[in-house]
Amino acid sequence: MVTASDRAALTFSLSGGEKNDSPEGIKLLYFTPYFKENKFLLMDRAYQGDNMRLTAENLGYEPVVPPKSNRLYKWDYDKELYKFRNVIERFFRRLKRFRRISTRYDKLDILYSGFILFSMIVDSLM
Repeated sequence: MVTASDRAALTFSLSGGEKNDSPEGIKLLYFTPYFKENKFLLMDRAYQGDNMRLTAENLGYEPVVPPKSNRLYKWDYDKELYKFRNVIERFFRRLKRFRRISTRYDKLDILYSGFILFSMIVDSLM
């Protein structure tokens, strides 16, 4: 999921439970609106792969993600800016208030995606 704040998502995609989220994250970058200013991309360590960071840089974003501790070549990142990643976590917390999302009762991806959209609409009206 790509979010702009703790109340607004720009785009999202579902991935398999047994798969890594990074390939879906790379696809989502191409569907993210382009902003001329504040092009920082705050990401979780799950997205710290070389492909993800290279794609983000090629699209004009500055990736802000800490390297995993077992990386051979580590890079510097803005630690103060990375603290704002809690905004993303607050967005997920807001969605998980809906039990149907946190437990994923729906078997079909289309139904689950639809209920995610519905819960975002309901949450924005509150």
